[in-house]
Amino acid sequence: RDQLAKPNERLVTHVSNFRPVKSVHDVLSVFAKISKEVQSRLIMVGDGPERSSAEEYTKELGLTEVVDFVGKSNDVYRILCSSDLFLLPSQRESFGLAALEAMAARTPVVATNEGGIPEVVEHEISGYLVAHGDVDTMAGYSIELLTNETQLQQFKKAAFTRAKVFDIQKIIPLYFDIYQTAIR
Repeated sequence: RDQLAKPNERLVTHVSNFRPVKSVHDVLSVFAKISKEVQSRLIMVGDGPERSSAEEYTKELGLTEVVDFVGKSNDVYRILCSSDLFLLPSQRESFGLAALEAMAARTPVVATNEGGIPEVVEHEISGYLVAHGDVDTMAGYSIELLTNETQLQQFKKAAFTRAKVFDIQKIIPLYFDIYQTAIR
């Protein structure tokens, strides 16, 4: 954690392929609001077609000192384990695997209530869900969590507990049963 942020900074993370559907500019807009209220740093993990415009937007927002673009990384789990909050403002998500990975690393998620994300993130338990494009509400929930240590720790624990529901050892037998039923 000390390689990613200062001891007094909250660590916010986003991981994606930086395509338009991931709304990376919303990540930065949300973080701009967070950083006005909470001493924090944003780690942007991944690469893709929106990365250069996101880096430019970071400059426009005056956030270059507190936003790190790390590109593709083999250390995603380590980054997530060090994080206090994960932002996922996607327009669409079929399942929300990035949210699940964050939760497995004990990181609560503030995300859009799109596609399969509500199957993973339990609103007001393991994270918060908002409408796509609602940057203000997303920032408000984020600030609420990052400034309330007791609530943050409760959400971290709940995120990890929820992630265990999707453990591969539990899911694979369910798929196997479905396939067995289908071929009978």
